[in-house]
Amino acid sequence: MSRSNKGTSACSDGSVNDESCASGVAGEGTNHLNHEIAHITKLRSSPNELLGHVVPGRMKLPASAVRMLVGREGNYSGRGKFSSADGCHILSQYLPTKGPWIVDRMKSRAYVSQFSADGSLFIAGFQGSHIRVYDVDRGWKVTKDISARNLRWTITDSSLSPDRCHLVYASMSPIIHIVNVGSATTESIANVTEIHYGLNFSSDNDDDEFGIFSIKFSTNGKELVAATSDSSICVYDLGADKLSLRIPAHLSDVNTVCFADESGHLIYSGSDDSLCKVWDRRCFVTKGQPAGILMGHLEGVTFIDSHGDGRYLISNGKDQTIKLWDIRKMSSNATMMSPNALSPGIGEDDWDYRWMDYPDYARNLKHPHDTSLATYRGHSVLRTLIRCYFSPSYSTGQKYIYTGSSDSSVYIYDLVSGAQVAKLDHHEAPVRDCSWHPIYPLMITSAWDGDIVRWEFPGSDEPPVPPNKKAGRTRRRGFYYM
Repeated sequence: MSRSNKGTSACSDGSVNDESCASGVAGEGTNHLNHEIAHITKLRSSPNELLGHVVPGRMKLPASAVRMLVGREGNYSGRGKFSSADGCHILSQYLPTKGPWIVDRMKSRAYVSQFSADGSLFIAGFQGSHIRVYDVDRGWKVTKDISARNLRWTITDSSLSPDRCHLVYASMSPIIHIVNVGSATTESIANVTEIHYGLNFSSDNDDDEFGIFSIKFSTNGKELVAATSDSSICVYDLGADKLSLRIPAHLSDVNTVCFADESGHLIYSGSDDSLCKVWDRRCFVTKGQPAGILMGHLEGVTFIDSHGDGRYLISNGKDQTIKLWDIRKMSSNATMMSPNALSPGIGEDDWDYRWMDYPDYARNLKHPHDTSLATYRGHSVLRTLIRCYFSPSYSTGQKYIYTGSSDSSVYIYDLVSGAQVAKLDHHEAPVRDCSWHPIYPLMITSAWDGDIVRWEFPGSDEPPVPPNKKAGRTRRRGFYYM
C-alpha cells in the first residue's frame, strides 16, 4: 500500500489576484493561477478535446486513459496517434506515490540526488565523502563509488555532464573536482585509484577561502557555473581550463545558481539576501549589473530551478514558501530602495533556520514589493538548503512542482491551482533533495537519515514487507525493499 497522503489545499491572502497558494490544509478552496504560464502548462498537458468522447458527437466526458485509447483507435482527433500533450495528460495522472523501496542506505546524511538527463543514471552524494552513481536500467547497480578528495564538511553539490562522461563535486572549498564517470574503475578513490582533477574557482586577488554551495554544467557541457559563500557567482571555461567570469552578485551567501536555458546567456542566482537575480552575460561586461532582480521572499533563497525556457523559474525560500517567477516582471531599481523595503524579513536578527522553527506570525507576512506569480505553502524549509523542481516536461508537461521538506516528507503541488496533490512520507530526517525520473512515473528521495528511496506509480496492490530494524533505531513506517 502507498505511504502517500493526498489532499488538496490552498490559502489566500487577498492581496494579489493571480497568486496561487498551497497551505497543506485539506478542504480549502484553490486560487487558480491566471497567467500565460498557466495556459502554456494546460496546452502542454491537456488532451485533444475530441478524445474525451466515446462516440463522436455525443456528450463530452472526462478524458480518462481508457477513453483516450478508444478515441485514438477510432482516430477521433484525425491524427491517428497521441500528441505530446495527449501523452502528458495520461502520464501526469500517474503520480509516483507508491513505496517506499530502499535503493541504498548509508550511515551519513544524503545531500544530493539527481537523475541524468536521459534517466539512465542516478547520482547520490553523502556527507561522509561518498558519491555513488547507479545504473537505473541494471537494477540500480552501483557503477561508480567515489571517495571525495579534500572534502570540507560535506558534498554540497554535484553535477553530471550532459554526455554522462564526467561528474563534478563541490564542498566548502574553492576547488571543485572532476571525475571520469565513464572509466572502467568502479572504486574511484581520489588520487589513489583515479585522478580527481581540481578546478580552482578562486581568483588571483582572493584573500579569503570560500565554499561552493551549488554547481551546474551548461547544456553543451563546456562550462560550469557555481554559487559561492563569498556572495559571488562564477563561470568556469572547461576548454580553456580557467575561470572566465566572476560576479560579486549578492550581499550574502549565494546558495543556488543555474543556467536559464540552452543558450547559456542567462544565469539565475539566489542568495541569503532573499533576492533572486537574473544575469545576462551578453551585456554584463558593459553594465556590470544584473539584468533584473526578483523580490518577494522574506528570507534567504535556498534553491532555484529553471523552467528551461529562459522566462520562468521557481525558488525555495527560508520563509517556508516556493515562489514562481516570470523574469519579464523583474525590477531594475531594487538597489535604490532601503534595506527594509528590500527584505522586511521576520524582524528577528537572531533567527537562524538551521536550529530554530519559523515563527507562526511570520507565515502571514507578505513582501510589499512581491513580483512573484504564485506562492506555494505547506512544506518546511529548515535545517538545510531544501531543493524544489518543476516536474518533467516529457511525462507531465511541467504541470507540477515538487520539493523536499525538513519535516521528513516530499510535497507535490499543482502548478496552476496551487493544490497539494500528494505527500510522500517515509524518512525520519529532513529530505534535502529529490528527483523525478525524466520519462517514467518514478521518484527518488534522499534525506539526512541516509536513505535513498524509490517511489513509483501504484500498480499492483502487493503488501509491504515487515519493517526492518536499523542499528540503534526502529523504523516506524513500513517500506518495500528492492
